[in-house]
Amino acid sequence: MRPIVIGLIAACVAAIILPTAALAATASAATKPVDPAAIKAGVAAAPSVIKATGVDCDPANARLIGKSTDPKTKASSTYYELACKGAEGFIVSVPDKEGASQIYTCLEVAASPNAGVACVLPENADPKQGLAPLVAKYKPSCVMTAARAIGQTSDHTATVFEVACQGGPGYNIQASFPETAAKPAQFAPCYALVNTAMKCTLTDDATSNAYITGLAAKMGKPCQVKDQKYVGATADGSVFIEVACQDGKGYMIEQTANGEVKPGIECAAADNIGGGCTLTNARQAETEQAGLYSRLAHNAGFACDVSRYAPFQVDVPQHEVVELACSNRPDGAIGIFGATAADGSQVIDCAHSELRGYRCSFTKPDAALPSLTADLNKLGKTSCVVSGERIAGVSTETKEGYIEVTCADGNAGYLIAYTLPAVTPKEATVCTLARNLVGGCTLPGNAPKHG
Repeated sequence: MRPIVIGLIAACVAAIILPTAALAATASAATKPVDPAAIKAGVAAAPSVIKATGVDCDPANARLIGKSTDPKTKASSTYYELACKGAEGFIVSVPDKEGASQIYTCLEVAASPNAGVACVLPENADPKQGLAPLVAKYKPSCVMTAARAIGQTSDHTATVFEVACQGGPGYNIQASFPETAAKPAQFAPCYALVNTAMKCTLTDDATSNAYITGLAAKMGKPCQVKDQKYVGATADGSVFIEVACQDGKGYMIEQTANGEVKPGIECAAADNIGGGCTLTNARQAETEQAGLYSRLAHNAGFACDVSRYAPFQVDVPQHEVVELACSNRPDGAIGIFGATAADGSQVIDCAHSELRGYRCSFTKPDAALPSLTADLNKLGKTSCVVSGERIAGVSTETKEGYIEVTCADGNAGYLIAYTLPAVTPKEATVCTLARNLVGGCTLPGNAPKHG
């Protein structure tokens, strides 16, 4: 299991501080036409301003805001608004002599209406669209409906935002400083921040809960969600969520960075994921689940009292695939169990399971050799007691599966053909006549002898 390495955003956010006394007149400028002379001066200065401040901006427009002098240091700076093509706009300051620039996105300025300055260029009229490239890069499934700036970290190494997505889940974003889609960013889903200082305000708890319920519906396990908990994320952007179900069962949900939901992992098999489940009793759940699989296996015609099981993490619609070890018989099996009785179930012993692409690890296929002898008997080949087997493959022409078997008496073995996916024995061909079937027989004693 990949380690969970990415924690939640825990940024110490600083407030926006702009020299309101010198620039107060610009706060009302958003309601007035932009001065053409200010735009002309801003456009002319934009290349040098971008170079001086280090913002990632392909300028679409710019304006000169004005100058400000710090009453304490007497240092003066010139302020500009930048509108950038397909990116966030900025309010920036360039010191006239020595000193550090100030850089704020238009979203940050909009979040502080009393800052004394505003983004007024028409290209910056909807500042949340400046975050669209960053959101599309990391969360392409998010259709952004709202966004807000939370601020900058106190060490000015990151800019923090929140976005709401249509249908959830919503994210807090720790982006670069200055913000750019060209640099890495961390996205923490709002459902992971419910009880933290970074709790989302654009996405409410009901939306987050509904989103997780939707994920649970896609994991291929029957679960009416009673409780949920964010567990963590991996370096590749996958997230894990624990859900507890009304029937007492629990699962780990894994959602990949592109939004795909993988088959749910039962809590009994999830100990190595973020410390395991805490919302349900995993040991009790394991015992109950073993009992359920025993009943399902018996109902499917395979008398197995399940002593151990392991789900396959594969996506079979409306079914779960589980390897079973049995306390009452030596041969194990693969159970393909339907979510409901109408979906149907099938159990395939370990001698046959690889024809369906599932290899047993709890029990060896040899433990199920008597079932291959039984297959030969059904096909009228009663003289062979099977002593060995090999999965020969699946015919690309007939789509039938083949198992080669050897006989305990040393006589020539057989290639047994099976219809798929039912894995029903169809025909047995003695190895001496099977050269043209999926490469023929190759097991010792069955392979043709060359003089």
